[in-house]
Amino acid sequence: MSADQHQPVPVAYDPTPRRHRVWPWLLAGVVVIGAAGYFITHAKPGAAAQAGGGRRGAMGKGGGAAMPVQARKVIAGDLNVYLTGLGTVTPANNVTVHVRVGGLLQKVFFSEGQMVKEGQVLAQIDPAPFAVTVAQAEGQLVRDKAVLLGAQQDLARYQTLLKQESISSQQVDQQSALVKQDEGTVKADQAAVDSARLQLSYTRVLAPAAGRVGLRQVDPGNMVSTTDTNGLVVINQVTPISVLFTIPETSLGPVLAQLNKGNTLPVDAFDRGQQIKLASGKLLTVDNQIDTTTGTLKLKATFPNENGSLFPNQFVNARLLVETRHDATLIPSAAVQRGTSGTFVFVVGEDQTVEARPIKLGPVDGDNVGVESGLKPGEVVVIDGGDKLKDGGSVEVISPNASGVAGVKPHARNGSWAHGKHASGASSAWRHKQSQD
Repeated sequence: MSADQHQPVPVAYDPTPRRHRVWPWLLAGVVVIGAAGYFITHAKPGAAAQAGGGRRGAMGKGGGAAMPVQARKVIAGDLNVYLTGLGTVTPANNVTVHVRVGGLLQKVFFSEGQMVKEGQVLAQIDPAPFAVTVAQAEGQLVRDKAVLLGAQQDLARYQTLLKQESISSQQVDQQSALVKQDEGTVKADQAAVDSARLQLSYTRVLAPAAGRVGLRQVDPGNMVSTTDTNGLVVINQVTPISVLFTIPETSLGPVLAQLNKGNTLPVDAFDRGQQIKLASGKLLTVDNQIDTTTGTLKLKATFPNENGSLFPNQFVNARLLVETRHDATLIPSAAVQRGTSGTFVFVVGEDQTVEARPIKLGPVDGDNVGVESGLKPGEVVVIDGGDKLKDGGSVEVISPNASGVAGVKPHARNGSWAHGKHASGASSAWRHKQSQD
């Protein structure tokens, strides 16, 4: 090894301090980091979606995040068409019990609010004066019957003498007329006796109809008269009972069409809040004229009311079943959206985008509403979350609860419609994607 190889290599001397050589590199790093942040912040959603395969499920067709919604399939089924109207409960019979003879009210045999039967004794008027009148009429009848008997016997003698030519025929005729007069007197006396006995029977006040008695208007010990305005008590027949309600005149046609066919139309009575069903009955008849001031028609329905749920003068909401439409297109009422152009629904497509589709609504039956046009059974409509959607937006159909009763759902991978546990899985996948984003 030569001497030249062992000699050290000279190093050039840099007079610049070390800290002055580092800061340009730091500055360059800051610029690179800032540029990367600017790119990430302002990058287009479409490009970001293409660059990140794991983010595709959470991004919409137009680049926005898929909105979580609940959806239902459009079905075909029976649709009940109802007419509703405000009604008042009226008793089948409303009777004010008046006394038929005047006198002292001795006893009352009913309790206020009691149910009574037709012909049941309600009260007793002092019968003594009427019993005396009966006795007088009977005595007069006995007297006049005796007079009649004497006249008849005399007539028989005169007829015998006439055959013997001992008396004239004129005397026989006069006696015969006298017998006729006495017979008339006896008949009048008998009628007087019957009338007195009838008046005596009226001292027992009977219920003219079955029903519930109201408050007593007269207490025992008072004198009562046939001219008393308030009477003794009021009886309302409540089994069966009626409901009078009104419907618009424009709804008269379908009702008359059913009645003319001889069909019986069911009627349900609900409380003021239309939450509790009180009773079920049937339509009895319709009024014979329309009220020109309100443009409504009165209808009368009858209810058995065996449990007493309907009370006279009670305010109710009557619901009349006019017809049942079969194979009607049905959607939940929650799916209906309303805008300036009318009613519409958001229809979910296979590509998980929604279409704002106008529809024509039909009758409403509970939570369902009929659709006259615009939808077909089998299509899927949004029932929750539609207030945040726009036409063409992307959605992720989720289950409203853990049991997955939302009906149809997009599968987490291929977007196909699934049910039950697949729906819950799709919901979990959507939430996982959101947490990653």
